[in-house]
Amino acid sequence: MPERQSSRKDAIRNREAVLAAADTLFARHESPEDVTMADVAAAAGVGKGTLFRAFGDRAGLLRALYEGRLEPIRQAVETGPPPLGPTTPPRERVPALLDAVLCFKLDNRRLALALEEGGSSSPYRAEHYERWHSLLQAVLEEIPSVTDSGFTAHALLAATRADLVEHLAGEERISREGMRAQLSNFVTAVLASGPLQGLTAEE
Repeated sequence: MPERQSSRKDAIRNREAVLAAADTLFARHESPEDVTMADVAAAAGVGKGTLFRAFGDRAGLLRALYEGRLEPIRQAVETGPPPLGPTTPPRERVPALLDAVLCFKLDNRRLALALEEGGSSSPYRAEHYERWHSLLQAVLEEIPSVTDSGFTAHALLAATRADLVEHLAGEERISREGMRAQLSNFVTAVLASGPLQGLTAEE
């Protein structure tokens, strides 16, 4: 039993070392593609085998790093005060949640882009996307004017996709505050509009 506990502690310590090393390396480079798994292993002081056992592959490492950076927001959403926390009125919480997603993507542009573009499966099946979508859908269901909360949640989250954020920040050179203002106006317009006449959720 002591040997098993020691092995578990070593695994946890190695995982933390790898994430810390990856975080530092990705922060130094313009693109996550410039950082190899070998680079991360060397910086963390572990073998490549340890790295692959802990995270599976490069996408697994990116997901773990992304989730680690996202953790403070997750805690604020689940148990924090307004405007992100659960006691916030839904019409105020929806724009606050989307603003938090946008700011996170802006602060982690290259990592978010690598994660959304690099996966072999649909980005809409990613755990972090499903979590945001479920949360938004639940909050939108509390707003009477929103008749299709599932689709509306998808449409609103589409405005924060990493490739769009990258395009707006890079190609169109829209400032951070400019993007936040545009997103806020868009969300306000969506929530202010009534249900479409002649359509139902089933259609």
